[in-house]
Amino acid sequence: GQLSINLATLRNGSTFAQVVEDCLRHGITAISPWRDQVAAVGLAEAARIVRSNSLRVTGLCRGGMFPADTPAGRQANIDDNLRAIDEAAALGADCLVLVVGGLPGSSKDIAEARQMVADGIAAMLPHARASGVPLAIEPLHPMYAADRACVNTIDQALDMAGQLGEGVGVAIDVYHVWWDPNLAAAIARAGREQRIYAHHICDWLVPTTDMLLDRGMMGDGVIDLRGIRRMIEAAGYAGPQEVEIFSRDNWWKRSSDETLRTCIERFETLCQA
Repeated sequence: GQLSINLATLRNGSTFAQVVEDCLRHGITAISPWRDQVAAVGLAEAARIVRSNSLRVTGLCRGGMFPADTPAGRQANIDDNLRAIDEAAALGADCLVLVVGGLPGSSKDIAEARQMVADGIAAMLPHARASGVPLAIEPLHPMYAADRACVNTIDQALDMAGQLGEGVGVAIDVYHVWWDPNLAAAIARAGREQRIYAHHICDWLVPTTDMLLDRGMMGDGVIDLRGIRRMIEAAGYAGPQEVEIFSRDNWWKRSSDETLRTCIERFETLCQA
């Protein structure tokens, strides 16, 4: 399988162009940028850089964040997602990753938040289909259910995708799903339904010192990366493994070269099925 670098892994102050150069220098030709990184250089220039280097864009991060406590707020979120689709299409991205959002305002009604998510995706889906951009719901670890994503398991994402229909699938990020007792069956189901659109890797550190910004480099934590990749390949997905590491106090303080060297070495020794 191919190694892709989610550009969040290299948030050390580099520009989009610099990060791409760093990746190319290490022989990496697949990336997944964040919208702010694309906006900083400009969409047209980012697309030019992607095309001129024949890069594979394994995903664009991110759409989603649908729930809001007013109809106007929900519509504004949908409008932003429509723009994200255009950006993903311009970059030729394999998918637009959706981090769906949590409870709006002072709400305690998570069922209602989940309905807002389904309604939001339904509203953007015609444009996504017309633009040829698959939508990948990324289930997040339950610790984020309130503030980032009220979709927390692969099965839950697949249930939603099944109701929405064609063009909606899942991004399987090991950080968020490794703990799920139903993981093997859920990945097999995602394969049967042909809804695996992305596979993200990093590691779960013990102890984890920050809920968001202390993800580990592959091999530094407790996730069975090879075992999960085996399940994903058995389910019919042979696409890239995308390294996505938010690491404020460790990897974000290192040079891109050191981070990329380590990513490649760990990928080759620990992540192949």
